[in-house]
Amino acid sequence: MRVVLDTNVLVSGLLSPGGPPGSIINAVLDGAIIVLVDNRIMFEYEDVLRRSKFGFDSRDVRAFLDFFQHESEFVTAKPSSTTLADPADLPFFEVATTAAADYLITGNTKHFPEEPWILSPRQSLRILFARE
Repeated sequence: MRVVLDTNVLVSGLLSPGGPPGSIINAVLDGAIIVLVDNRIMFEYEDVLRRSKFGFDSRDVRAFLDFFQHESEFVTAKPSSTTLADPADLPFFEVATTAAADYLITGNTKHFPEEPWILSPRQSLRILFARE
C-alpha cells in the first residue's frame, strides 16, 4: 500500500503507539506501507518532530528521519489548483494526487476534499488488515 502520511498521524503514532496512528507507524516500519514524500513533507516532518513540546530525543528523530529518507518513495509533485481549508496541507494532497497514492492518511480529514482515498488512521487500518 502506497500512502501519504499527514504529519499529525506521524506525531500521534509516536506519542501514542497503542492507537491507530501507532499501528500505521508500525506498518510503515514493517514494510506493509510505503510512504510517499517530497522535500516539503520531509522538511515538515523534521520541523515538527524537533519541536521541544513533543520531547522526542534528537537522536531518535534523526534515526526516524533517516529511515524515512531511505525507505520512502520520493515524488516530484505537480502543483494543484485545489484550495484546502489549511494551505499547509497542500503538499500532502499534491504528492498523493501526483503519485496516484492508494491513500492519504490524516487525522484531519475535514481539511481535505471528500474523496474515498482520503482516510483517517482507523479507516486505513480496516483496509490494511482486510488485505492481509
